[in-house]
Amino acid sequence: MYRIVIPARYASTRLPGKPLIPLAGKPMLAWVHERALACSADEVIIATDDERIRIVAQAFGATVEMTAAEHSSGTDRIAEVAARRGWLDHDVVVNLQGDEPSMPAELIEQVAMLLIDHSEADMATLATPIEHRDEYFDQNAVKVVTDLQGRALYFSRAPIPWFRDQVGPDGLDLLPTVARRHLGIYAYRVGA
Repeated sequence: MYRIVIPARYASTRLPGKPLIPLAGKPMLAWVHERALACSADEVIIATDDERIRIVAQAFGATVEMTAAEHSSGTDRIAEVAARRGWLDHDVVVNLQGDEPSMPAELIEQVAMLLIDHSEADMATLATPIEHRDEYFDQNAVKVVTDLQGRALYFSRAPIPWFRDQVGPDGLDLLPTVARRHLGIYAYRVGA
């Protein structure tokens, strides 16, 4: 019904080797892979351009696809895997980030089913309401603005949406009720 591809990059600018960092006795990537295996996906693949990641991932039993090094995003890496494997345009693939070891399997399933249930859509993603002022202003939390039907209009690390009448001398007086934090997971149709 759907596949999960985990893009895993060794050459991160902020923290090189991040997917292989040990967490509770296992590489971070192994935890992500376990989350993916807990889902009903037909297939789980780790996509990487790095031999170190391939060796470690295969050691914990993962299916690995080696991809080109020049990809600028995980989505590009997934597109290469889909093309190489001959997936059909209507096939659904979940992009599960290789540095999300705590992503609940329920959310992975939810984003896949959201796209499967909405055949008119090419992609789906998840967001949750922002309930605390600190999170609203946190540049590490990606915010999303949606239309009335819940379709994403734009994403930003800045506090969006911004309502000038809700900002007083001490900052945000009233958190916008429509402020949402993006959860960093996507599902795509291969042909999108």
